Amino acid sequence: MPHHATAPPSTPQPSPARRRLRSTAVVLALGAVMFTVGAVALNPNGGTAAQPAATARAAGPAPGSIQALQARVTRLPKDPGGWAALGMAYVQQGRTTADPATYARAEKALRTSLTVQGTDNTDAEIGMGALAAARHDFPTALDWALKATTSDPYSASAHGVLADAYTQLGRYDKADEAVQQMADLRPDAASLARASYAFELKGDTKQARDLMRRSLTAAATPADSAFARAVLASLALQDGDAQGALTEAQDGLRAAPGDAALLEARARAYEALGDAPKAVADYRAAIAVAPLPHYLLGLGELEQSLGHRDQAEAQYTLLRAQDRIRGNNKAPADADAILFEADHGNPQQAVTMAEEALRTRPFIAVHDAYAWALHRAGRDTEALEHADRALALGTHSALYHYHRAAIQDALGHLEDARQDLAQALRQPGFHPLHAGDARALLQPIDTSE
Repeated sequence: MPHHATAPPSTPQPSPARRRLRSTAVVLALGAVMFTVGAVALNPNGGTAAQPAATARAAGPAPGSIQALQARVTRLPKDPGGWAALGMAYVQQGRTTADPATYARAEKALRTSLTVQGTDNTDAEIGMGALAAARHDFPTALDWALKATTSDPYSASAHGVLADAYTQLGRYDKADEAVQQMADLRPDAASLARASYAFELKGDTKQARDLMRRSLTAAATPADSAFARAVLASLALQDGDAQGALTEAQDGLRAAPGDAALLEARARAYEALGDAPKAVADYRAAIAVAPLPHYLLGLGELEQSLGHRDQAEAQYTLLRAQDRIRGNNKAPADADAILFEADHGNPQQAVTMAEEALRTRPFIAVHDAYAWALHRAGRDTEALEHADRALALGTHSALYHYHRAAIQDALGHLEDARQDLAQALRQPGFHPLHAGDARALLQPIDTSE
């Protein structure tokens, strides 16, 4: 993928029907599935950033808000674009609330749009792809994305959903092609953010930062800006620059003080800097806005590292409740749920969860979680294969390197373990529990040489 994507010299004009649809188009706020690497949070682009708290408006609901879109479809029940926009708004809401019922409302609205207009309905197809991705059903997300890019090959948003699906399905070359096509069609904040993530996955954090700064410059909404700042903070942490991460998060929070992703990013920066009280406060503030699993796990493990067993268990209780809801809805587990089960529950159950997840999401984060579950279950030879897959692209993840180091150590591969531990400890506070474990693991290896 070229480092500098440019728009094509000329783009064929859409048909009048498509122009009408596009006038009510669903705009994806940086996409559906660009999860952050550690949580996956790549969570997917923009989907991981909570929307700033809405302010009251004397003139009624904000344009584009769920309330305004509900009023619109009530007034215009045969408007496919209105139903598609409402469905996509519910998808965005579901990502920040972790409420499966919101996804059910999204599906109802999107299927109504498809009933009103069954063909050439790119907006609804994009929405269905984003919904499937939010539910971690990536084969279905790919099917809808392919339909959307067929019905409108010039839709940048359709290519964005296609890129997200290919990424999570482990088809990284195809994802790069889709990101390039998206950037060629519309080199905006969304396409630049996806291009940044493509380089982040490959371990090129410099290029990832450069592209994300361009995405920040191109940001058209507060949510786009907040997302870019949160990613820049995460990239700084990957490079061991905790102070830089704190600066990025604080700059973002000055513009969007209620943004959950920025609060979580600042919490991790404070944690890396050794300021646990401020980290705990920011985690709690983020969870108050959006009780997402990786926020709950982050706070729980931080509280556990501080010896606050009751406070940690309170977060773990919420995580278990969320996982029961996921199981009841027959949804595959995400990487955080697998890691939580491996470290705080039944490792064999974590293995089963990971095997189910890999069937529909053979992404590097799931390979890492599967490796760790296998290790915790005492199956280190199998675990190493998946730990290698998690790091095959060159991704800079301290947690992935620590996981592989522990597996290598268990297998007696001490030099390989040392190399992975050195990589993990480039980010000294990479995990509230495992960072200390990494240092403890390295000491006997060093003294044995």
